[in-house]
Amino acid sequence: MSEVIATNQTILVVGGGISGMTAALEAAECGKQVILVEKNPSIGGRVSQLYKYFPKLCHPKCGLEINLRRIKSNPNLRVMAMTEVTSIEGEAGNYSVSLKTSPRYVNENCTRCGACGDAVEAEFDDEYNYCLSKRKGAYLPFNQAYPERYVLDPRIIGTADADKAKEACKYGAIDTDMQEQETTLTVGAIIWATGWRPYDANRIQPYGYDRFANVITSVEFERMLDPHGPTGGKILRPSDGKEAKDVAFIQCAGSRDRNHLKHCSRICCMASLKQTTYLRELYGDDAKGTVYYIDIRAIDRIDDFYQEVKKDPNISFTKSKVASITEDKETGNPVLHGVDTEGYHRYSNPHELVVLAIGMEPSVPADGFPMEVVLNEEGFVELDEANGAFFAAGCSSDALDVNRAVQSATASALRAIQVVNKVAGAEG
Repeated sequence: MSEVIATNQTILVVGGGISGMTAALEAAECGKQVILVEKNPSIGGRVSQLYKYFPKLCHPKCGLEINLRRIKSNPNLRVMAMTEVTSIEGEAGNYSVSLKTSPRYVNENCTRCGACGDAVEAEFDDEYNYCLSKRKGAYLPFNQAYPERYVLDPRIIGTADADKAKEACKYGAIDTDMQEQETTLTVGAIIWATGWRPYDANRIQPYGYDRFANVITSVEFERMLDPHGPTGGKILRPSDGKEAKDVAFIQCAGSRDRNHLKHCSRICCMASLKQTTYLRELYGDDAKGTVYYIDIRAIDRIDDFYQEVKKDPNISFTKSKVASITEDKETGNPVLHGVDTEGYHRYSNPHELVVLAIGMEPSVPADGFPMEVVLNEEGFVELDEANGAFFAAGCSSDALDVNRAVQSATASALRAIQVVNKVAGAEG
């Protein structure tokens, strides 16, 4: 790795999802020196795992491509993948930040030819596809991955597979002697854009995610619909691989619940409404979607999208917080039990597949921050003077959809720019 140069007029962005990329680009395109660090092998975050955005139902890939082009062409912006922040000391305008970079075992000679991936035999769960499929021990995280290099899974280092990968590479790109590296930087401001993670559905015991194969999460369903995803764009039941045309969508799975996440995750209603359109797109009049909801939180222009979905005769809405799910052993169908609060009648409804609109929580737990920061009750970073020049962007600051996350990132970039401008003025 080449030497990383930073000063107290440099802005550090932690997290390379849509918020981190936005904040880094806004600052860099204003002429500021920016270092963007991402703990995974590539940037893109959860947006890169989406099939479509709501409400326009456009594909995120084009927007991601534009951002990557901007990143590649900006000399003010340096990307450090597979890198985490281990400690932060100092104060606004003068932070000392320690970084740990894990070995990629693939150097910059890589051409993405794929020979190493063809050569190795070991396979592991594919994190990009939420472990719905397997990937090789030498792999490209996804087809738009940046940095544009393969990575070797550390579990094959020291095995015959690593030797095979090295022998297959014609460009000398495989370096199994790479070691973990530590770097210390001086920066003036920090933008914390570490994003969100799906709430653990295993903890919602009545819904049986850990017991019933045909109960999946909304993020898993999203990957299914991607033509490059684990099922090639088909809605396939995990239990038997059959296509599922009768799908139930359960709202607030782990959100607005004192036993789980107290807050509204904001994206869930729109995510489920969007996903009903996937069902219709694939199966037309054979599709049947049922949305079980407490209330639909689709505001402003997004309400138009909700009204369009409501007009669809193949999509129905049941106002109910589902009490529990069992399984029909003969068919493998999940059976939803509860009370329809509009008609006040009990139901036991079988469906071929159930999708849990899973809640959103911060990726970094309250005890996982490298410095002391002010958090709210849900664990999101507050905008507080006590945090100095440590600014949260996107879903580190609140449960937000993509549009609002980008707005938040832009605001954080402006705050960070103001800090380093003051440093420059004081030193000038």
